[in-house]
Amino acid sequence: MTARPAPADPAHHDAPVLAVDVGGTKVEAALVDAAGQVLPGTRVRVPTGPASAASANAFSQALAEAVAAVRGHALAAGVRQIGVGAAGPVDLMAGTISPLNLPAVREFDIVGALRGMSGLEDVRLRLDGTCIALAELWKGAAQGVSNAIVFVVSTGIGGGVVADGRVVTGASGNAGHLGQLIVDRVSGDDVAAATAEGQASGRNAVEWARRQGWPGTSGEELARDYARGKTLAVRAVERSASALGRGLANVAVLLDTELAIMGGGFSFVTEDYPAMVERAAHAHSVNAYARKLRVTRAALGGDAPLVGAAAQVLREDLLG
Repeated sequence: MTARPAPADPAHHDAPVLAVDVGGTKVEAALVDAAGQVLPGTRVRVPTGPASAASANAFSQALAEAVAAVRGHALAAGVRQIGVGAAGPVDLMAGTISPLNLPAVREFDIVGALRGMSGLEDVRLRLDGTCIALAELWKGAAQGVSNAIVFVVSTGIGGGVVADGRVVTGASGNAGHLGQLIVDRVSGDDVAAATAEGQASGRNAVEWARRQGWPGTSGEELARDYARGKTLAVRAVERSASALGRGLANVAVLLDTELAIMGGGFSFVTEDYPAMVERAAHAHSVNAYARKLRVTRAALGGDAPLVGAAAQVLREDLLG
């Protein structure tokens, strides 16, 4: 068993942390202080390009560009540590990432790369969903909550689990992959289509609507047509909410979760999307305690991945 590090006192961190967030289409970096604030003027975002075109070399260059853009601020502020959150799967023991949305990036040694790019040895890695859960537990909608799931509904669906007041990492670091829960019957070899992400994510909701004959191409258009009551858009959004609700019902039954905290761009496809998901979760929950699950919106928005990446250093006590 890995020894748990001593609880970190945020007051003992006199220098900010260099936070890095790796997503499916971009790398973002910034300095985050001990109060959990992204320092103004330090934030940089570097696109990695479409997933189909992004190579491992292009990704490495984007990572290096982001770190280089923040390095001057980091040196001036006396930064000694890096916290990185990445789309998964991750391998915490090896320090590598293999993001599903970046097919060319496999077993990439991000810890070693960041050490070389920054000159800093102390690099902490966690799944991006873990980081978002850390951020919301520390500074957001999960404050004071003992059992929650925090997740993002966007191009994909990723999440992190709070159990008994701490964020669960899991054996390999991949706990919280809500999007990969099977929520429907598997047809042939297409397992992904039966997952929560395969039916509920923004990209997949749009693709499903297009296969039914809807003429739009984006989540924004789907939201507009949903508001206008267009049949296929309504069906696509309802299908998305139902699939996500089924996934959350499984989480609530398994972990006795009291709160589901939702972020991500597609969660705003309609204002009542969280309420739709909550109703679906209750409808598919076998046990009465699971029907007490509440679904609410995240509080930190786009800052959560960076704040959570830094929280690996600043709030180690919140990690299980």
